[in-house]
Amino acid sequence: MNPCVFLDRDGVINKDNPNYTYKVEGFEILPGVIDALKLLKANNFSLVVVTNQSGIAQGLYTQQQMQECHRYFQEQSGHVIDHFYFSPYHPSVTDSLLRKPGTLMFEKAIARFNVDIAKSWMIGDRGRDIIPARKLGIKTIQIGDEIEEKDKADFQSANLLEAANIILSGI
Repeated sequence: MNPCVFLDRDGVINKDNPNYTYKVEGFEILPGVIDALKLLKANNFSLVVVTNQSGIAQGLYTQQQMQECHRYFQEQSGHVIDHFYFSPYHPSVTDSLLRKPGTLMFEKAIARFNVDIAKSWMIGDRGRDIIPARKLGIKTIQIGDEIEEKDKADFQSANLLEAANIILSGI
């Protein structure tokens, strides 16, 4: 079984945009992200992105535009991400267990990558990222300073590099 770090995308890997990030020219990789991911990869973690992309269901952008952003990130990072799981759904259009706080994206990755839940982590910037990980018994780190007491993560960090160091300090 393999340890895995699950990652939210917007606000963790790239700068969050309230009007959605779906164009490569607007996909701003946050400082330290690539170094953090390479550090985790060097310590034998699978790296899986689990991201809600509700703008697709809302007709604001296409799946192809989102995938172009993911290709761009892979090119910039040396293809460090093992897989991108995404939920294109939005409650105003259609409901799905795939959408966080549902657990289906995680469950798919756990099966595909033979994930050891006890040695795995979820890094997100919102409570809805923490909820599914907690349901599955995955340790959690929340990035940023908008901490929601109700869905508080196991650890808090300022950025992904600090989160990676928290994870690696326990190895």
